[in-house]
Amino acid sequence: MKNPKQLAALALIILTATGTQAGNQKIYHKGWIDFNKNGKMDIFENPKMPIEARVNNLLQQMTMEEKTCQMTTLYGSGRVLKDDLPTAEWKTRVWKDGIGNIDEEHNGIGTPLKPFITDARKHVEALHEIQRWFVEETRLGIPVDFSNEGIHGLCHYQATYFPAQCGQGATWNRELIRRIADIEATEADILGYTNIYSPILDIATDPRWGRCVETYGEDAYLVGQLGLEMVRGLQARRVVSTPKHYAAYSSPVGGRDDRTRTDPHITEQALHELYLKPFRMAVQEGGALGIMSSYNDYNGEPISGSYYFLTELLRNEFGFRGYVVSDSEALEFLYNKHHVAADYEDAAALAVNAGLNIRTNFTQPETYVEPLRKAVMNGKISEETLNRRVAEILRVKFWLGLFDNPYRGNAGEAGKTVRNADAQKVSLEAARQSLVLLKNERGLLPLSKSLQKIAVIGPNANEKAEFVSRYGARGANIITVYEAIRHLIPYAEVGYAKGCDLLDTHFPESELMDFPLSKEEKADRDEAVALAKEADVAILVLGGNNQIVGESLSRTDLNLPGRQEELLEAVYHTGTPVVLVLLDGRACTINFAARSIPAILHGWYPGEFTGQAVAEALFGDYNPGGHLAVTFPKSVGQIPFHFPFKPGSDEKASRSVWGALYPFGHGLSYTTFEYANLQIQRLKEGVKVTCEVKNTGTRSGDEVPQLYLHDEVSSVTAYTKVLRGFERICLEPGETKTVTFTLHPHDFALWGLQRKFTVEPGTFRVMIGRSSQDIKLEDTFTWN
Repeated sequence: MKNPKQLAALALIILTATGTQAGNQKIYHKGWIDFNKNGKMDIFENPKMPIEARVNNLLQQMTMEEKTCQMTTLYGSGRVLKDDLPTAEWKTRVWKDGIGNIDEEHNGIGTPLKPFITDARKHVEALHEIQRWFVEETRLGIPVDFSNEGIHGLCHYQATYFPAQCGQGATWNRELIRRIADIEATEADILGYTNIYSPILDIATDPRWGRCVETYGEDAYLVGQLGLEMVRGLQARRVVSTPKHYAAYSSPVGGRDDRTRTDPHITEQALHELYLKPFRMAVQEGGALGIMSSYNDYNGEPISGSYYFLTELLRNEFGFRGYVVSDSEALEFLYNKHHVAADYEDAAALAVNAGLNIRTNFTQPETYVEPLRKAVMNGKISEETLNRRVAEILRVKFWLGLFDNPYRGNAGEAGKTVRNADAQKVSLEAARQSLVLLKNERGLLPLSKSLQKIAVIGPNANEKAEFVSRYGARGANIITVYEAIRHLIPYAEVGYAKGCDLLDTHFPESELMDFPLSKEEKADRDEAVALAKEADVAILVLGGNNQIVGESLSRTDLNLPGRQEELLEAVYHTGTPVVLVLLDGRACTINFAARSIPAILHGWYPGEFTGQAVAEALFGDYNPGGHLAVTFPKSVGQIPFHFPFKPGSDEKASRSVWGALYPFGHGLSYTTFEYANLQIQRLKEGVKVTCEVKNTGTRSGDEVPQLYLHDEVSSVTAYTKVLRGFERICLEPGETKTVTFTLHPHDFALWGLQRKFTVEPGTFRVMIGRSSQDIKLEDTFTWN
C-alpha cells in the first residue's frame, strides 16, 4: 500500500487517467488539490503536513452548515438517492454543503441491474463522477467516504461471495479470515469503496435471534480473535473497518428481533467480560476506525444516546480514534421508541453529545440535518462538541488519503481483479472449512462413490435464491447440493425430490400446534418417500434459509421448521440409510436426528460453493474439520444456554431436560487424533502452554486444539471454563505437531467487585481438548 506522500505525488496522474480532466482542471495541481478553490495551498491541502494540523485548518474554514452536512449519510442510488449520477438539482439539496458518507452506492442492493452495477469499469467511473461533484462543486470540496456492507465479503453485485459469518466462525481459522479480509479490502478498494461495515462482533447467545447467521459465534474470545483478523485485513489496505453492532445488541428480550431489538437481560459482568470484549479487541488491538452504534438500550439507557458507551468506554477507555455511525434509525429510536428524547431535535442533541458522529437512516439527509442545526442554534450542542465530532470524521478521511487522492478505485483493473480465480479458490476453501461433522455412527460417511442410486431430498437440496444474502454479492450463483452430487458422481442415478417446502402454510402457528397435511404436501412427501425407498442412500438437505434466518427473522422455536421434521422421520422409516445435511444459520434442536440418523453434516451458509463443498465432504474428497462456534440446546426451554457457563448453569436435573445436544467447540473428523505432553511454563509477562497432537488415523485431516482456562478461586463467581486459545492445524496420517499457546495477563482478568478488570493471584486450571466438553489434557499453575 502506497503511503499518503506517494499517493499525493501520483494524484494528478490518477485524476487524468480516470477522466477527471473533464471537470474543473484549475483545482488540480502537481502533488496537491485546491479543494477550497482559493488559488493557494492551504494547510489542509498540503500532503506534507501532519493530519492534526490539516484537520484543524479545515475545521476553521467550515461553516455550521458544512459541519452538520459531514454528520449524515446519504444512502446510495435506489435506496434514498434517486439519481445514478449528479444532476443540476444537487445544487439545491442539502449536500451542496457536502456529505459525510454515501452508503451502498451502486452495489446492486434494492436497485435494477444497471451498467453502473454490472460493469466494473462503469461502476468505478460512476463513483469517480460522484466524488468529482463533491470535490469540484461544493465550496470546500470535502471528499465523500464511500461506505458499504461486508458480511459475506464485499456487498457488491460482482464481488466474491463468501460463507456467512456463522460459517466463517465454524472454521476456527484466523489465517483464513485474514485472507477473506484481504480479498474484501482489495475488491472494495479497486471498486472505489473506502469504509466497510464489517465485521459483526455481536455474540450469538440466543439462537432464536435472527441475526445469529451474521455472527462468528457465541464465544467472545473466538469472535474477538476472528474479528481482529478482519479489522486488520481491511485496514491494512487503507479501507476503514466499521465493526457492528456496538453494544449488547445480540441478546434482545426473548430473542425477539424486528422492532424489538431492546431490553437485553445482561449482567454487568457479562457485559464487560463477554459482549464488549470483541469490540475492545477490535479497537485496542486492531485500531478499528469505525464503529456502528446499535438500536438497543442497556439497563434503560439507549446505546446511541449513551455518553458512557460512546465516550467513556469507547473513546476514553478503549482508545477509539475514528467516527461512530448509527445503525439505521437507531438515532430516531431515541424519541420514537425509547422515548428518552421529546423530539428529533432533542434526539440529535442527545446522540451528538454522547459521541455519535454520523446519522444513518433510509431517509433524506435533510430529515436529520435540519433538526441537528436547530439543536446547535438553540444551544443544545456546543460549538466545542460540534467541532470535536466533525474533527473525528475528518481525521478518518485524512487517514484514508482522500485529500490526496479522492478518486479511489481503478476502472481498468476492476474487471480483472474483482471475483477473480484466486478469490474464488479462497471462497471454496472457506466453504469446505466451515463444514462441521456432528455425527458419524458406524462410519457411514464418507459415502462410497460406487453407489448406484442416490436420493437427494429436501427444500434446501436444490435451493439457490434463498441462499443469496442482502449483505453479500447479489450476483452469486449458488451451486446446490443436488447439482454438485450429480456432477461429482455422474455415473450414478441421482434423483431429487423437494419433499416439502421450507415453511408450511400455517407457519409460524404450526410451531404451536399440528395441522393436517394438504393434498399438495402429502403428494410431495409421498414422492420423496418413494424416491428414498428405491435408493441406496437418502441425503436429506434441511434447515433454514433467508425465509427464516436473518435480520428481523427471530423464532420462538428451534425445531426444524414447517414439515421438515415429519419428512425426515418419514424417510428414516423407509429403512434406507439416511444422511442429514443441515444448511442453517442458527443452532437447532434436532433431537430426533441426533438419536436416530447415523450421519449429520452441518454446512451453515457456505456461500457460492455450498454444493461442491458438501458433496466433496459426503463422498470423501474432503475431510470436514470445522467445529461448532455455538452450543446446540436440546430444547428452546433451556435458553439462555450458551458457552461459557457459570457454575450450576449446565448441571444434571431430575425434572427437566439438561445438557447440550452438541457442545460449543464440537466437531468430528474422518480420522482420529491423540493429545499428549502438556507443558506449562511461566514467562515474565505471561504463560506458555504447549501440547502435542497426533493424527492416529488413516486420512489427513484438520484438527482444532482448544485451550480453556478456569480461575479456581476468585472474588466473584467465575465461568467454569473460558476459551483462551485455539489453532487449526492439518495433520497427515501418523504426523505429530506441537501446538503452542501464549497466555497474557489480560487472559486471566475478570470483572471484579471494583467494577474493573483485575488479575487476581491464585491457581488456574488449563484444559486442552477437542471441544468445551471433550477435554484431553489438563493441569494447574499458580499466578502470583
